[in-house]
Amino acid sequence: MTETPIRPLRGQDELRRLLHPASIAVVGASARAGAFGERVAANLGRFAGRVHLVNPRAERIGERPCYPSVGALPEVPDCVVIATPREAVEAVIGECAAAGVGGAVVFASGYSETARPEHVAAQQRLVAIARETGLPIVGPNCLGIVNYAARAWMTFFTPPPQESIRPASIGVVSQSGALGFAMAQAVEHGASVCHLLTSGNSCDVDMADYVAYLAGEPACKAIACMFEGMAEPARLIAAVERASAAGRRVVICKIATGASGAAAALSHTGSLAGSDAAWRAAFARAGAVVVEDFEAVMEAAAFFAKAPAPAAAGKAGIAVLATSGGAAIMAADKADKYEVALPQPAAATRAVLESRIPEYGSARNPCDVTAQVLTDPDSLGVCAGALLEDPAYAALLVPQVFASERVPMRVAQLGALAERTGKLICQVWVNEFLEGPGAREAEQEPHTALFRSMDRCFATLAAWLRPAAAADGATRLAPAGAAERVAAALREAAGRTLGEREAKSLLAQYGIPVIGERLCASAEAAVTAAAGFGGKVALKVESPDLPHKTEAGVIRLGLEGAAAVRAAYDAVMENAARAGARVEGVLVQPMAPAGVEIMVGARIDPLFGPLILVGLGGVLVEVLKDTAVDLAPVTPAQALAMLERLKGRALLDGFRGAPAVDRAALAEVISRLSEFAADQASRVREFDVNPLICAGGAIVAVDALIATAGQESS
Repeated sequence: MTETPIRPLRGQDELRRLLHPASIAVVGASARAGAFGERVAANLGRFAGRVHLVNPRAERIGERPCYPSVGALPEVPDCVVIATPREAVEAVIGECAAAGVGGAVVFASGYSETARPEHVAAQQRLVAIARETGLPIVGPNCLGIVNYAARAWMTFFTPPPQESIRPASIGVVSQSGALGFAMAQAVEHGASVCHLLTSGNSCDVDMADYVAYLAGEPACKAIACMFEGMAEPARLIAAVERASAAGRRVVICKIATGASGAAAALSHTGSLAGSDAAWRAAFARAGAVVVEDFEAVMEAAAFFAKAPAPAAAGKAGIAVLATSGGAAIMAADKADKYEVALPQPAAATRAVLESRIPEYGSARNPCDVTAQVLTDPDSLGVCAGALLEDPAYAALLVPQVFASERVPMRVAQLGALAERTGKLICQVWVNEFLEGPGAREAEQEPHTALFRSMDRCFATLAAWLRPAAAADGATRLAPAGAAERVAAALREAAGRTLGEREAKSLLAQYGIPVIGERLCASAEAAVTAAAGFGGKVALKVESPDLPHKTEAGVIRLGLEGAAAVRAAYDAVMENAARAGARVEGVLVQPMAPAGVEIMVGARIDPLFGPLILVGLGGVLVEVLKDTAVDLAPVTPAQALAMLERLKGRALLDGFRGAPAVDRAALAEVISRLSEFAADQASRVREFDVNPLICAGGAIVAVDALIATAGQESS
């Protein structure tokens, strides 16, 4: 994403005092059991730095002195935790800003989340202080923050206990405090969490700032995000890009996925490219890993915290080593689902496998060593070592079908082999004894990733192995001057829908191949036009009121002969009249050659700007919903990657004798259309090219629609 963030990111330099403080003040400190101030002070009992208590109504709390204000403290604290009611917060924030505090955490709720104007205004005043003074503010309406490395538990909630962090640690970032603490409970079964950062209403410090901070945090190896949404997406995308560049994968689970941006769509694209699709496209472009389910976030993050870069991303495969034929089949099914390669072992590897696996097992991949491991305990290690050393495999997957006292020993044995070969082992806990013997050991083993779902394991492996779209430069494909000429035409057409003829004429200026046609005002003119084209023709009513011609019954295809053309002309005109549509005439076009029907369109998203969408299906595109979305413009290489994401992409390779579609030529057309969308984003609300007929190397747009900016939704 190339946009400049609306507000600069805060990273290590700006947030270190707040998130890794040497001194903390608790405003609203209390001796009353259960009070937020009392709970925060108790949580800070193990903090290695200095803790100051602030309450103007007490001189001491227990054995500790209490100060009347932030300004009265013996030092300027790095972080101030504000555990007061909402009514007192603004004055305390003002004190913090005046004193030069490094940051403040606000628990109080009753701000913009209530939607009451006076409470929204109160939050906006906190925003103003943060912007004017540079004071970082977390919250309001948050559960606080935890830095496990510094033992700084700046929260009234009870953090999941963790004695120390390990090298492969996860930074947890969540808008929802409760879900953030739920994610951090992964430490209970052996995961390592270095930070737990919640943002609440995010009046100032938000998800983007947290991710940018963790991108430079040595203790953090991967970032797990629970995300709802934000008004400045460019900031979060920039933060994810920063983390990706620093070698820290960001795993995101986005909730609130309703396609609100598609509610009033006119085109197919508008109804399919909703806000969730925009976020996913932006995250993918930035290098994030998007998971579907909450349960997958911490598993995937723990994997990426430990996993090396695959030696041959996109080419290497996975080896499966099972003690159960059923578990091996389960793995093969999920590998097929996620298109993860399970290549067969090299001859030398197979020889080792055959020497230790009985004939009723399988020395192929997936490899089934059978229950024979009970009588030959070394066989599992020998076979695992051979598979790990085979260059065909980037990682080894081992299903644990039964939790027993033998499993911890196996985990240690496999971990040593993984360390020796520099590869990762995925242990998939397919038994129902979820916290049984070996589970914690597998989570804590630095060269083993633990999954409690075969499906989630292969989804994560697919994301790990998936190559990034090749960068092929940003050379424009559109002819010189096309953007200016089209912009002038769109300004004149502002506020209305451009029908097929007008739309295609503008797209043609970007080098989009379009079908020839003639606009006719009578049946006889249509007959003459059809004769001039020769062969079979199509008739379509040209009307700004009928954007979807098939549904309106104003299109006829494959017509041959004068009688058929006359009858079709009368029929489509009758249907248009029945619909009460304004009619500009009837288009007569030669029939395009049979081929794969592709839809390409664009929508201007209120947060992300122009989105480009590619789908299979022609008139069935909204039924099939086989689409890929990205931010516009896309390069031809990125367009090829979009085509690769389509479930029905095999149709492009030829089906039942049909010629294969020239993917490079199709990608170029998609790229040109994305340039149109990006150039004309202020003048176009959405557009469709549907269908784009692809017959081998012949690609032609046979219908199009452009909804200009300023028009009302239908």
